[in-house]
Amino acid sequence: MTGWTDICALDDIEPEDVMRCGHDGRSFAICRALDGAVFATDGHCPHEQVHLAKGLVIDDTIACPKYSSRFNYRAGAALHAPVCVALGT
Repeated sequence: MTGWTDICALDDIEPEDVMRCGHDGRSFAICRALDGAVFATDGHCPHEQVHLAKGLVIDDTIACPKYSSRFNYRAGAALHAPVCVALGT
C-alpha cells in the first residue's frame, strides 16, 4: 500500500487517546500523542489478540486492556511483559 488514507478529522481523536480503524482488510489502533502527532499500529496485541483501541494511552505508550502489555506506539516496540513481539507501525 502506498500513500495516505484519511480516516478521521484530527479533532475526532484527543491527545493521549486511541481509536479503532479498519482499512484494506486490516485493523489498526490510531493513537494521538500529546504533541498532536498521530500514529497507526497493528490493532491487536500480539499476545492474546485483544484490540488495543480499548487500551490506555499515556505519554508514548499504549497498554493492552487484557494483560497490560505495553508498547511504544511511535516505534511499535514491546516494553512490558507478557508480550515480547513488537507492533507493526
